[in-house]
Amino acid sequence: MQNLDFTQILSVSLILFSIIDIIGSIPIVLELKKRSDIHAEKATLVAGGLMFLYLFLGDSILKLLGLDVASFAIAGAIIIFLLGMEMILNRRIFKSSEIQSSSSSIVPLAFPIIAGAGTMTTLISLRAEYQQINILAGIVLNLLFIYFVLKSSDWIERILGKAGEDVLRRIFGVILVAIAVKLFKTNFSL
Repeated sequence: MQNLDFTQILSVSLILFSIIDIIGSIPIVLELKKRSDIHAEKATLVAGGLMFLYLFLGDSILKLLGLDVASFAIAGAIIIFLLGMEMILNRRIFKSSEIQSSSSSIVPLAFPIIAGAGTMTTLISLRAEYQQINILAGIVLNLLFIYFVLKSSDWIERILGKAGEDVLRRIFGVILVAIAVKLFKTNFSL
């Protein structure tokens, strides 16, 4: 029988918090809001569903599809790279007409930004070190925080202002490109 261990829950929560980086994703959330409605509930539920799926079936799903974690990570890196380039260059790669109002909460927000390749590989590796009940608790804590940030995006936008939003968007665009390059470099083998 597994027991809740608050030390493990805290460790898992902090690891996931740093991988998901919802605070760093605020410029992306604000950018997506300009194109379409962001549904905090939908994005949080889909991201949570994906995280639970990764935890319980991540390895099996990838093996079933004939994929490995590295290939999945590289695909996520390409999407993250393109989003970062959009933010830096202030050019649209993903055209607004292609993003339906209901789907932007799922792609690219729930996946790959919140529950992407980094989250998947992290959850798969956390299983080896932490009890499942504590990983689940860590996921739930992160989902609550994600929901709060998404729900507060209007308030965050007002606080930042246009100039603050532009600066933050470009800074985090560069960070996204760097994360994408690192993901690609780490998982690419000849």
